[in-house]
Amino acid sequence: MLIAALIAGLHYLGIMTLAATLLLELVTLRGQITREAIERLARTDLMYGMAAILVLATGLLRLTEAYGRGPAFYMHNGVFHLKVTLFVLVGIISIAPTMRFLRWRRTMLKDNTLPDAGAVAGTRKLVMAELHILFLIPFLAALMVRI
Repeated sequence: MLIAALIAGLHYLGIMTLAATLLLELVTLRGQITREAIERLARTDLMYGMAAILVLATGLLRLTEAYGRGPAFYMHNGVFHLKVTLFVLVGIISIAPTMRFLRWRRTMLKDNTLPDAGAVAGTRKLVMAELHILFLIPFLAALMVRI
């Protein structure tokens, strides 16, 4: 029982970390992008990736009878499927910003070039989309256990 609570707590912590890292990326992408901002984006995005792995791993553990309600509860719940679909969608959207942050860092280190305002604005829109979708997931989780 204690391990199940620990796994649930880590799951929630991972979700909060996802939101926090996306918010930090969003704030960093405002205005002028500097060398320090690109380094911060790369570090923050790495933390985002680790948090996503934590959420996925603990979520899979919570699907089991040992640490959650068991597969029968989740597999027949349409809200659960919507929640997972949105999580996957956030993950798919996150690929583009991650690739851009890595490319920006590589280019900056190679020839000291910073991204243009259009690329930054486009990336900020993607991060904003991720954040908006992510914010729906806890509401779906609350709804999921009540239907």
